[in-house]
Amino acid sequence: MRNNKNNRLNVILMIDDNPTDVLLIKEAFAFCEGDFEIQVAEDGVFAMEFLRKKGQFLDVPRPDIILLDLNMPRKNGLEVLTEIKADKNLKSIPTMIYTSSTVKEDIKTAYNNHANGYIRKSVDFDECIKTAKAIKDFWFSASILYEP
Repeated sequence: MRNNKNNRLNVILMIDDNPTDVLLIKEAFAFCEGDFEIQVAEDGVFAMEFLRKKGQFLDVPRPDIILLDLNMPRKNGLEVLTEIKADKNLKSIPTMIYTSSTVKEDIKTAYNNHANGYIRKSVDFDECIKTAKAIKDFWFSASILYEP
């Protein structure tokens, strides 16, 4: 277990096929105290290869947290969430849904499949900064993260 108050690099895996959303989050985390590395998987298939360190992802770091979009090609976010939470080696990684959907059924299904949070995306940069700071303050300051 570790608390990221030390000066260790904080690794976030963002699973999202929208380059604008990825750029917004990367820029927003640049406004947070701490060293953040945002890794990106453009769809659910690449995400699972990344998490299992297969193919082109042999040397990637294990993420401290995951930001997961619901609407993606090949394998959607709920399929990825279900696969993560069913895997004994991955289920301890905090996985937050980060999506534009506010459909109650999506929210319910995400939490029923053990999402650790559900965050609505914003295109407003100030809101993105607030979201990044909230994630940083909770997951990288207040929480103690598990490190295998």
